Amino acid sequence: MTVNLVESRIGEWRAAVLHGGAVADSDADELEGHLREQITDLEAVGLAGDEAFLIAVKRLGEVHQITAEFAREHGDRLWKQLAMPGTGAGRPRPIVTMLAFAALTAVLIQIARMLTAIPGASEAWFVRDISLFVLPVLAAYFAVVRRMPVRRVLVLVAVVAVLALAVNLFPFAERASTDVLVAIHLPVALWFVVGAAYVGGDIRASARRMDFIRFTGEWAIYYALIALGGGVLLGLTAAVLTPIAPGALEQVITWVLPSGAAGAVIVAGWLVEEKKSVIENLAPVLTAIFTPLFAVMLLGSAVVYGVVGVGREFDRDLLFVFDLLLLVVLSLVVYGISAPDSASGAGAMDAVRLVAVVAAIALDVLVLASMFERVGEFGFTANRVAALGLNLVLLVNLAVTTWLTVRLLTGRGQAVRVERWQTGYLPVCAAWVAVVVLALPPMFGFA
Repeated sequence: MTVNLVESRIGEWRAAVLHGGAVADSDADELEGHLREQITDLEAVGLAGDEAFLIAVKRLGEVHQITAEFAREHGDRLWKQLAMPGTGAGRPRPIVTMLAFAALTAVLIQIARMLTAIPGASEAWFVRDISLFVLPVLAAYFAVVRRMPVRRVLVLVAVVAVLALAVNLFPFAERASTDVLVAIHLPVALWFVVGAAYVGGDIRASARRMDFIRFTGEWAIYYALIALGGGVLLGLTAAVLTPIAPGALEQVITWVLPSGAAGAVIVAGWLVEEKKSVIENLAPVLTAIFTPLFAVMLLGSAVVYGVVGVGREFDRDLLFVFDLLLLVVLSLVVYGISAPDSASGAGAMDAVRLVAVVAAIALDVLVLASMFERVGEFGFTANRVAALGLNLVLLVNLAVTTWLTVRLLTGRGQAVRVERWQTGYLPVCAAWVAVVVLALPPMFGFA
């Protein structure tokens, strides 16, 4: 390893230590000095530069351990940073950038809302396209802060353009089920675009995909917290304004609620990145709490449905609940394996997750059997094809996850294999979403 490459590695290590603000520049200088001393001492006894760097970093401590130690020793600094990042040199730009993109999506959503008031405009268009006014802005925010190469940015722009043109040029029939399917799946397709921007276009790297999966969980938690706070704010506003200006409340909701919900998408993404090294891993913590509860519930449900049967009254609402349940189980697995070291051995929680996954598979098989029966009797529709495809995609994922987890529990595999399976399966999920958005509507005549 050349001197320049060692310096590059030290620079990357320093950036990781500083990320999130738990460690100040002056503290990082001291830590870097210790790191360089260790490297010099190790090179003096004959180690190569790369070996010296790796051993020195290991001796000094992992980045998350360093930031945790500083958080414990400097509680006053920690709470100030939790409230708001510092405004020293180099600090204003991230928050200013975030506010600019949050304001942009807030304005765009209002423009879209006002367009629905034009005579002849359809509210169905607004519902279907609402994610196009929000998620591409989040992707653009990450493209800017990640300083993505122009070539990769243009690829993402082309993908968004294709999706936008397709869903708006499709001649959907009035109250078409394919229109509803597109409205549901388009945000998911655009979320994959956000993921590509989040990883800086490096979509082939398994570790970067896992970073985005972690981000998704943390983002959902932050967004939910912001939404709860916004709900309290609107409730208090209603309590204050209703007695003196009842009509004002409707205007507040019309203008504030859509813009606030859209802007919060950007704010939540910014918060995840800013507070990563201080209060990260909220999703795995919640996963550890809810996995045993879901395992018991799923096991009981599988037994009940296995004895009673899904029945011929199985409807789309119940199907939606089952699909949501399977996605929750998959999330429990993904965020469960994201917390520990991927090279670590199996634990009790892995056994609990296995119970939940096996019970979910049993439920999925019962659902698929009922769906195939209905298809055989009533034929294919766009909704049934979309539901069948989703359940098959989830079934394959859960089946392989079961096999890998069994190998982990029997000492023949590692947690990293489960993680790589989940990250490697993302393109399959993205492909199916693309099929639902772009292929199913014309296949079923936009009905």
